[in-house]
Amino acid sequence: QVQLVESGGGLVQPGGSLRLSCAASGTIFSINVMGWYRQAPGKQRELVARVGSDGTTTYANSVQGRFTIFRDNAKNTEFLQMDSLRPEDTAVYYCHADVKRYRSDVYMNYWGQGTQVTVSS
Repeated sequence: QVQLVESGGGLVQPGGSLRLSCAASGTIFSINVMGWYRQAPGKQRELVARVGSDGTTTYANSVQGRFTIFRDNAKNTEFLQMDSLRPEDTAVYYCHADVKRYRSDVYMNYWGQGTQVTVSS
């Protein structure tokens, strides 16, 4: 089995920073894309950022220039550094990974349990 465990959420004032972490564990052979999504109350889940196994990154327009995604392939871990946070960044943040398990020929999607980020004064 594969598990993604997130940490680092919390309450922060506007303009502040937070770093989210997501560690993947289990019978992992390789990980392709890793990413972060978020879901605010009453809204659909949306992509925040993703990073390929080669380090190529993609960001939502709303976070471009404020958030940075990066990963440690040796530890199967990804991070989301969030700076200049705004109240509209308030949401539950979910990590995601495309994982190929041992003795499998395909990549499958796995999700973390979600971590709350609240930006408020």
